[in-house]
Amino acid sequence: MKTYTINSPVTVILLCISFLYPATVLPAGFNVLVVMSYEQDNPWCQEIKKGIDSVLSGNSEITYFYMDTKINREGGEKKASEAYALYQKIQPDGVITADDNAQQMFVLPYLKNKVKTPVMFSGVNADAEKYGYPASNVSGILERGHIRESIAFAKQLVPSINTIAFVVSDSPSGRALLKQVNAESDTFPAKVDSFNLATDTDQLVSYSQALNNQSDAVYTDSLVGLKDKNGIPQSHKDVLNLLLTTYDKPVIGANQYHVEQGALCSVIKTGQEQGETAAEMLLKAMQGTPVGEIPITRNYKGKRVINATTMKSLGIIPRPVVLLGAELLKTE
Repeated sequence: MKTYTINSPVTVILLCISFLYPATVLPAGFNVLVVMSYEQDNPWCQEIKKGIDSVLSGNSEITYFYMDTKINREGGEKKASEAYALYQKIQPDGVITADDNAQQMFVLPYLKNKVKTPVMFSGVNADAEKYGYPASNVSGILERGHIRESIAFAKQLVPSINTIAFVVSDSPSGRALLKQVNAESDTFPAKVDSFNLATDTDQLVSYSQALNNQSDAVYTDSLVGLKDKNGIPQSHKDVLNLLLTTYDKPVIGANQYHVEQGALCSVIKTGQEQGETAAEMLLKAMQGTPVGEIPITRNYKGKRVINATTMKSLGIIPRPVVLLGAELLKTE
């Protein structure tokens, strides 16, 4: 056995420190591809990105790809093929896909049961079974609006709300919302007057004008991408403003940005929860947990938000107790 003599006192100190504070083993960095159904400036996509980054930015290199299917659904399949080419190029350790179009156009034809890479979906409105989920390499988090809770909250602000109508875009997410309403409407604290799927802005205006005489309130989810008479897709803000200016009663939103832009109130679901949960699930899979042991889940968190500007313009003077725990916003 060889014996080594340490002559330097500095060396002795460093050795002592190394025994007292052993080196921390950092987790291996991961390469993650995120495929978003919608465009980069879509508020929902931005919320999901914040949630993903909060979990993975410290240990992963994240590449984001946007399919832009809210403003150009017809180009979705081409975008999906581009996303797959990107997948093949970077060979990620894991994939996150957001919203229904990315499942239909990207995961099903290219990844589901075809690769070993773990895939976690987020923001899926349809039943998981529609896409054959869970799959050998696919799990994730479903998106469900807090519809019943939002209507109940609106009734606390405006007790005269007895009928509710729905106005959404005629899209996969809109039709999935219709299915949720059909399944849950018996539990709503207001009668469902109608469910209206708008195909363009002219139809949106026609619906909202007619509903002034039919319903006490309107519930809306994303309307972004509806085309005007010139065939130009409209932004989420412009389309919501069109609804708000043609319907003169309370509008209940599904997301915070609806309330920020003028809807009266909501018990919101958040993209942050979707992104954070999907990222946590993917991290488990990349660290070795079999995807089959990571069950599909759904969002549960809700936050009450009120637009104080809209509340004032509608002449609503709520009981103080209704405002407890709610976040007050002003129109942007």
